[in-house]
Amino acid sequence: MDAQPGALGPGARQAIAAAWPHGEVAVSAITFWEVAMLRERGRIELPMPVEVWRAELLAAGLRELPLDGATACRAVMLHGLHRDPADRFIVAATGQASARLLTADALILGWDGPIERSDARL
Repeated sequence: MDAQPGALGPGARQAIAAAWPHGEVAVSAITFWEVAMLRERGRIELPMPVEVWRAELLAAGLRELPLDGATACRAVMLHGLHRDPADRFIVAATGQASARLLTADALILGWDGPIERSDARL
């Protein structure tokens, strides 16, 4: 169900495979919006509509981290993080859930903020 099969490194794939059976893999709700926007702009391909892809992932055990008021407020307080709103919401949701963020975004990886993160390319 991977939108970009080569985008995740072997370590990231292994971490996801190990966490999946325990219900420990989650994404921010805004991630589905980002995927839908990328598909709409022709920057990625999916074998099905985004809504179906999302529903299948959730049915298979993926957890969705909500974008609520607390997360939105937390996103404002991420000092030193670049200004991209979607990235700020993703980082805020990760912090709200006390989770580790798996990302290939160099700006997030290089940010000195308090969330745990790993490079998804590895």
